[in-house]
Amino acid sequence: MSSPLPDRQDNDGLDTAVERHLRRYFEAHGNALPPAGLYARVLREVELPLLMLALEATDGNQIQAARLLGLNRNTLRKKMCAHGIDPQRFRRT
Repeated sequence: MSSPLPDRQDNDGLDTAVERHLRRYFEAHGNALPPAGLYARVLREVELPLLMLALEATDGNQIQAARLLGLNRNTLRKKMCAHGIDPQRFRRT
């Protein structure tokens, strides 16, 4: 039994997927602009899942997660603290 072909959107690069999502966000506001502070809002909303996925992929190993993200470990720890992320929850037993 063959697996179904992936959705075309699954093959898009991250930049294309983000652009598509942001375009829909702008369109949802019709002729008005989205609320001010969009840049910070987008970064905040992307950062949390990115940190969580990196920690999940590295079983909570902060050194490996920091390396994966291209961050200093202390910077990663600061961001984890700011988001209330407990790295212990990603450790496999």
